[in-house]
Amino acid sequence: MRVLVTGAAGFIGMHCAQRLVERGDTVVGVDNLSDYYSVDLKKARLQRLAPARNFRFVELDIAAPTAVERVFQEIRPDAVLHLAAQPGVRYSLEHPEPYFQTNLVGFGRLLEACRHHKPKHLVFASSSSVYGSNQKMPWSETDNVDHPVSLYAATKKSNELLAHAYCHLYGVPMTGLRFFTVYGPWGRPDMSPMLFAKAILEGKPIPVFNYGDMERDFTYIDDIAEGCVRVIDKPSDGAPPYRIFNIGNHQPVKLARYIEALEQALGRKAILEMKPMQPGDVKATCADTAALREAVGFAPSTPLEAGLAKFAAWYRNYHRHG
Repeated sequence: MRVLVTGAAGFIGMHCAQRLVERGDTVVGVDNLSDYYSVDLKKARLQRLAPARNFRFVELDIAAPTAVERVFQEIRPDAVLHLAAQPGVRYSLEHPEPYFQTNLVGFGRLLEACRHHKPKHLVFASSSSVYGSNQKMPWSETDNVDHPVSLYAATKKSNELLAHAYCHLYGVPMTGLRFFTVYGPWGRPDMSPMLFAKAILEGKPIPVFNYGDMERDFTYIDDIAEGCVRVIDKPSDGAPPYRIFNIGNHQPVKLARYIEALEQALGRKAILEMKPMQPGDVKATCADTAALREAVGFAPSTPLEAGLAKFAAWYRNYHRHG
């Protein structure tokens, strides 16, 4: 199968591309290598994919006119895994423009290419942030998500709506995946595992928002990659062939336990700096994964301590911490 992976130099993109390559698919990865965070880290991820003969990388911006169309014309993908996005809830508060360009304009260009070239399946990244401040737990795909509390969340909800319209109008099977707090080796530097590990190993304080009264459904990256690949293989046969799945661990963890597990994995104590809730944040997240399990026979389950141990080992090696 020929698979186009957008955001291939990203955290989730690299892991998914690697899984697809290892099972024998022909993968073309695209990424604009934006400087939102370390380009060196993105290039290091790509180096892990480079030795595979069935992987090719193309640097491009999905929001640029005709860029996505040219790639579709060349490779005629059987499936598309769309992970390219401007991420980050807090960054969107001060820098809205890249969210409009990549998450809205770029996604629109991808949908147009799918409309004309008709891949067998488009799987695209949504986010647990679309649930906003919903109080009912766990969060289910059938919950109302019309009240996002960040620009990032609003763009992801917009992606779901646009995909539904294109699926209904043009018949291309489409599946959106609402990711829940993904962590693990090769993670994003703006996410808490990387931020906290750096601070702990350097003896600096870590910010603990809402004074520690928070919970997150931390989901290990290998589980995310496994879920993505399984979903790619099973497009919906509904009318329209459109679905949304949560992809989370279904085991929310209190912030204090998360920090303790990271301390244990790193062998160092953290210095805590208590802070109020940040704008755009939510107090707790928890994924109902029954629909995903029923559809593809899998749902994430890696225990936090096991995942953080693997993350810590990678972090020390990558950053050369003893």
